[in-house]
Amino acid sequence: MTIKQKVLAVEKLFKGLDKEISDFRRESDIYCFSGCGKCCNKADIEASPLEFLPLAFHWFSQGRADEMFEKLEANQSLNCLVYQPLSIYDQNHGHCGEYDFRGLICRLFGYGASRDKYGELRMVTCKLIKENQVENYERAVEMLKSKSPVPIFTDYYQKLMQIDFRLAIDMLPINEAVLSALEAVMQYYAYRALPAGKGAA
Repeated sequence: MTIKQKVLAVEKLFKGLDKEISDFRRESDIYCFSGCGKCCNKADIEASPLEFLPLAFHWFSQGRADEMFEKLEANQSLNCLVYQPLSIYDQNHGHCGEYDFRGLICRLFGYGASRDKYGELRMVTCKLIKENQVENYERAVEMLKSKSPVPIFTDYYQKLMQIDFRLAIDMLPINEAVLSALEAVMQYYAYRALPAGKGAA
């Protein structure tokens, strides 16, 4: 499978997830607060390189691979490099600088569930939603109990592994995951013809 094919496979997976999240949001009424970036402003977010392969390929296609590689290597912060806070005084409000190319963890958090040690599904969402959208959160919990369709973290990470096990299995600090994805794209094209455009294989 070429890098472009892997990118397309990940994007197809994300498209299906986005539809599932949209359905879940419609039924539960859970939503992220506009302009809130509190979950992005965390130093312990981990992700797999594969979920950021579309972002890495996007940068490569734009001719920005070297620039972003240097930024990621020089970056000292554990917070996501792509997150753009409102200001240095308000780190908890902002937006994703590459929203269309955000990773699986970014898409699932707030709208997904994981299994606890007893195998029971639990919502993975933020304190703000739990405390300020009590009815919506409780509705989401009831959806889990009634086996209504809810995106499940392990299901989607297993689907990623079917695309490229090596790039999906390692969970790294988010900036390391993005850097690893960028390295994979750059190494792939080091001895191959450069893509003629974004649609190249």
